[in-house]
Order: sequence, then structure tokens, then C-alpha cells
Amino acid sequence: MKRLISSLGVLTVVAGVAQAKVDLTTLPSRDTVQLTIYNSADMTLARESRALTLKTGANALQFSWENTLIDPTSLEMLPKANADQIDISELVYPPRVKNLGLWNVQSKVSGKVPVEITYLTSGLTWRAFYMGTLTQDEKTMRLQAYVRVTNNSGEDYENAQVRLIVGKVHILDQIAELAQRQYPYGRPGEVRPLALPAPMVEERQKALGRVRALAESAIAKPKEIVKEGLSEYFLYTIEGTETIPNGWSKRLLSFDIDGVPVINLYKFEEERYGSSVTRFLSLKNDEAHKLGQTPIPDGILTVYRSADEQKHLSYEGRSSFKYIPVNEAVELDLGAVADVVVEPNLIETRTDNYRFDNNRNISGWDEIQVFSVQVRNTREVPAKVEITRNFAGPNWDLKRSDEVGSFEKVDLDTVKFTVELSPHSKQVFGYTLTTYHGVRAQEPSKKSR
Repeated sequence: MKRLISSLGVLTVVAGVAQAKVDLTTLPSRDTVQLTIYNSADMTLARESRALTLKTGANALQFSWENTLIDPTSLEMLPKANADQIDISELVYPPRVKNLGLWNVQSKVSGKVPVEITYLTSGLTWRAFYMGTLTQDEKTMRLQAYVRVTNNSGEDYENAQVRLIVGKVHILDQIAELAQRQYPYGRPGEVRPLALPAPMVEERQKALGRVRALAESAIAKPKEIVKEGLSEYFLYTIEGTETIPNGWSKRLLSFDIDGVPVINLYKFEEERYGSSVTRFLSLKNDEAHKLGQTPIPDGILTVYRSADEQKHLSYEGRSSFKYIPVNEAVELDLGAVADVVVEPNLIETRTDNYRFDNNRNISGWDEIQVFSVQVRNTREVPAKVEITRNFAGPNWDLKRSDEVGSFEKVDLDTVKFTVELSPHSKQVFGYTLTTYHGVRAQEPSKKSR
């Protein structure tokens, strides 16, 4: 940790902690570092391994977290060898000194000892995004998943293994707020824990323990993408290691799966999408679709299509989506298209079958509308089109004038036509809509007489 190393050396410990010079153990550079990033709580668990040089007897280790978002109350250090001969007795915060702490270590051995240092920090975030490449027939898709890790923690992380938690983590304190307190232990001159009520302290320690347990329960293998279930959370381990300097973002590959089956569907519904046809792409997060090992984090999918044998790509659309659980399907809205067109035309409208009350006022009638709908596909691949028509109320009858496509009643005031078109083709279908008004809507038989 760059900023921790720079403050170390043979220094005089601040007055109030000791009266003599103490040889401070120099914190060596990291051997490894692992970052487990929890987006929902703006929290990252950092786990570092270092080889610490100790002498027999008392050792002091000074560290600083200045200009970082590290939570100093979360710092822990454990020896990974000779644990029975090394006592990390206490971690103290010198009074009236900002962003500085001292570890007091009693050792029965001298020489290099591997230790593990863990702490919580803020400012590291990740975001998932996806690239889908459709085959020329658009029946399958290559799905590539990436995460973009952004480091605004104030600390550089070199050759870090990155792990991501999908799920919501609850803790009592936000790490960024803890890191920016002037004194992590209270007022100057006092060396004590954060002034929280005992139940809150206990609950917070339990929460931090759960965070560490989550990170410890999945050990990543080198050069593999590991995705493991951890109760209501999922942990993604990204392949290899990456250097992520402070203020930088890095794109990391999560998975790359070819041949994922997909369904293309075009929808027309003026009340919802306007006069244009909207394209949808559907897939399911299950084994049949070569997925289903873990949930898929929410993100943005950009879709392309292989345009020719030279693997040139054409842009097809983009859609954002929410978290996709295992065995659940998702329908992605790729936006309006111009190469599939639906044109509904009102051919005729008239009224008929009037009813009159005792005063010879009109109390009921039928409104009759004749529609012709033209559907065109100018694409090089087939297109399945759903055309939804919404009516003003539940009192209507619909009569087809041909057998083009299929027709179904969706609910009391909605019908849906489904038309399948070959490449570079068009179809026309018609229907007559009769809407009943006034007392005509209550008559047992609404057929025209």
C-alpha cells in the first residue's frame, strides 16, 4: 500500500504513547492483494499478504491512512506462520494525531514472518455491461460479460485479484463516513472505540464479521472465473489480476459464452410504442441457454449482428436490464426499428342499430369500423411481428376478413395479431370492429338486426 509504506521508518513515537525512541518495523510491499467489492453498501474488503520483518521482543508498526477512504476501525492483522509465538497485542490511535495508528507486536521469533492485513474501504465500485453478437440467422448469440471497476478510494492497488458481490449488504455505518471522521476513536487524548451504544457496536461487529465470512468462503483458483453462491449473495471472481490505480477505471472480462439461443420478436402497439415497430430480444438464464450457473447482474447489453462471412458487425440496439435470477427469462427492448413496418388503416366507419327511449332520443347504437393492416419486412431474415390493438371498452365484437396470421383476445379491451413474414415480404390482413354504445351494450344479443 503506497501510502502506508511512505510513512514508515525509524521514528520517535508521538508523546503520550511512549517516552523513548522505538524502532518501528518497516511495512514491506504487498505480496498479494485481493479486493472484494460490495456495490450495494459502497464497501470493499481488502486482503493483503506481506512478509513482515520482526525482532525478538517488542515491535511497533506505524501506519497512516491519510487521503484514503479506509475505515481504520476495521483494520486487522494476523500472522500466517508461527502464530503461537507472535502476539499482536493491540492497535492504538495516538491522540491529537490525524490518520495515524500503531500496532504493538510481541514476538518470540526474529526474521521475516508472513502476515495478512485486512480492512474495509470505500470508493471502489463496479458496473456490469454486456456485448451480444447475433449470428446471421439471429437464432443464437455470443454473450460477453464485462465489469468496469472504478477506483476512487485514494489508494493504488497493484496486481489485485478482484471479486464482486452481487446482493445487498446491510451495515450500520457507511465506510466513507467512518474514514473521514477527524478522530476514529473519539476526542483527542482518549484511546477508545467508536462511541456507539453497546448493542450497535455488537451488531456492527457481527455485520463486519459476515462481510469477512463471505469473502473467506470462496477461494479463487488462478486464471479461472469462479462464481459461487453465498446464501443470498453471489460472488464473482474475475480471472487473473489487474493493477487499478486511484482515479482509474478498468474493464475486466467476466464470462464469454457462444451459441446462446435467443428469440427475436417485433411488437407494434401505438398506445405504448407510438407509430414505430419495437424490437425485442428474449433469452433465459438456464442451462438450456448455456447459462444458469449464477444470477446475471443488472447492466446494459449492446447487441450487434454478424453481417457477412468477413465478420463485419452491424449495430442492432441496446437495452438495460435488471438482475436476472437463475431459471428466469428476460425480454430486452432494443428500441424502434425502421426495417419492419406496420401500417393500420381505417377503411370505413359507420353507425347502425340505433335504439330510442320513450322520448325518441337515441339511447344506444353500434359503431362499425373496417381496418386494413399492412405489415412489411425489409430485412434479410424472417420476422415475427405481434400487433396489439386496444379498444375503448369491453363491449365489442371483432370479425376477421381473412386468415392471415393468428388472432387472440388478450383481455376485455385488447386483441393481439401475430404475423410471421419471410425476408423482403409483406402481408395484409383486415378486420371489422363493432363497438356497442348505450343500451346496445346491455342487450343479451348484440348482433346487428
